[in-house]
Amino acid sequence: MTTSTPSSHRRPPVMADVARLAGVSLGTVSNVVNAPDRVKPATRRKVEDAIASLGFTPNTSARTLAAGRGTLVGFVAVDLGNSYFLDIARGVEREADLGQQSVLLGNSDVDLDKQTGYLKLFEQAQAAGIVLAPFDGPMDEARRLRQRGLRVVNVNWPGEPDESCGVVVDEVRGGRLAAQHLLDQGRRELVFVGGPLDLTAVRHRFEGASAAAREAGVPLQLVTTAALTVRAGLAVGSDLLAQDAAARPDGIVAASDALASGIVQSLLLGGVRIPDDVSITGYDDNHFAQGTTLPLTTVGQPGVEMGGQAMRLLRDELDNPATHRHETVVLPPRLIVRGSSLQRPGEGS
Repeated sequence: MTTSTPSSHRRPPVMADVARLAGVSLGTVSNVVNAPDRVKPATRRKVEDAIASLGFTPNTSARTLAAGRGTLVGFVAVDLGNSYFLDIARGVEREADLGQQSVLLGNSDVDLDKQTGYLKLFEQAQAAGIVLAPFDGPMDEARRLRQRGLRVVNVNWPGEPDESCGVVVDEVRGGRLAAQHLLDQGRRELVFVGGPLDLTAVRHRFEGASAAAREAGVPLQLVTTAALTVRAGLAVGSDLLAQDAAARPDGIVAASDALASGIVQSLLLGGVRIPDDVSITGYDDNHFAQGTTLPLTTVGQPGVEMGGQAMRLLRDELDNPATHRHETVVLPPRLIVRGSSLQRPGEGS
């Protein structure tokens, strides 16, 4: 049997705790840690005593980063497992290079707490600004940073009027392109697969697909999923195989390439001919979409261009604060036609 004292469960002390104990500001504590010569000896001793008393350990990573203040830009991506966000990162970095700025990358991995942690780290590091490809959830921390004077530009998420810039793709148009392509192939029993629908991108893609189907007088069935993953797609494919062949759809609009890939794998293993029996489209044009045994028709998003545009907006806000105007830039998606919807792959737009 082991025992522990209550102190073993306490969070480690932070700079605010030191400031409170020493009776000084956060800035004074930061100066004692990073530039002690700037602080009067008596004040410095009070802060050093508080540091020793609390057992506070300065964040050396942030201190190192702060040495590059003015040239450092933070980029937080929601999911680097999706090559779309790698493309955005590449665009941010290329544009930053032109301004002789360095980019520090953080992957929140679809975790709001990790996203908040990276934003706080970049603030502590005194980054010049942040490009944020956010989790589809509360933006409280980003708003707090902007209120404190740190420039934050959203990418894959709209800006907020009078507060920030953003760069997005027209997701409604993307969903429409996918559904219209299947309709143009003569498909009339359509299904949209994706979810959860409280994800803004999924909801907008569904709205676009619904509009195309409605205008064609064709029903569109909705199959919701808990995630946009290959595993979720495999499960959908298994459910379709359990149906009578005559009841299956002849066209499937999947809300992501990963979903589409899982559906394709499952149906092919079950003996369904693709695209003869069913045509399938994905979304995002992930790097794997073209290299699979059956290349995926998909809706491509200009990730590199989006990242570059976001970085240009951030630089303009930093360089021209008096004249900069906040805006949301909307870029068009592109239909990329491959073998999962056509027997003879080609490309369209």
